[in-house]
Amino acid sequence: MGELTKHSPPEVHEAGSRWVTMSNALTRAGHGLTLSEKRLMAIAISKLDSRTPVRPGANLSTRVSAAEYSEAYDVDINTAYEQLKDAGKHLYNRSITFYEPAFSRGGKPIKPTQINMRWVGQADYQEGQGWIELHWWHAVLRHLVGLSKQFTSYQLQQSLAFRSIHSYKLLELLQRFKGTGWAEYTIEDFAVSMDATEKQKADFAKIRTKIIEPAVKELVEKDGWLIQWTPVKAGRKVKGVRFTFMRNPQQRLDLDGTAPEGRTPD
Repeated sequence: MGELTKHSPPEVHEAGSRWVTMSNALTRAGHGLTLSEKRLMAIAISKLDSRTPVRPGANLSTRVSAAEYSEAYDVDINTAYEQLKDAGKHLYNRSITFYEPAFSRGGKPIKPTQINMRWVGQADYQEGQGWIELHWWHAVLRHLVGLSKQFTSYQLQQSLAFRSIHSYKLLELLQRFKGTGWAEYTIEDFAVSMDATEKQKADFAKIRTKIIEPAVKELVEKDGWLIQWTPVKAGRKVKGVRFTFMRNPQQRLDLDGTAPEGRTPD
């Protein structure tokens, strides 16, 4: 076993003021999490120092208490206990889904390679004390720490009021292109990022009504965005989705500053 390391930013104030930072590759990936699991992971990721790499062979762990979960998401402490306990049971089997370009020996592009990766190698829940400790999977660490380019950041506070897992994912997908004010994804990539079901993938109307419209509504109402979106078509077939967006200057929260220490996400 390697060295066990507990990683935290130099100064941790209220949970909402921390930043959630991940590689762009992880932003685009399917996260495979329920809403309560996504909330837990957002808090846990916000506790990491995204700038500092972990020494080879070190095992990184992060602890989240029921009390801080309860305070962050405005749920009673008993609900926080139950959601952390449930997450402890299921997180080990949750998979991140990546797709990477693949080529034949002759250099011809072939179907992308699907890569499934765990979030954690171990999750410890202490019922008597009301905390969960996540031991990060070694391969996911390069997407969370030691990041100097090609990363996405947003303040945890932006997501605390969300009631949909899709709102989290849309926030991450838009925040990745915050500097340009627009983002376009193929429908295949968008469906993977949103963990769309097979039925949703087969019917864009379901993606629109079950994923895009509710997520856009939450970002507009709860995080002060102005968003317009349109399907990108080839004939009658939807081949992609394009978003044009900005923070609403009349409603934006007072949390839209620069990333930690002035870092600019790519």
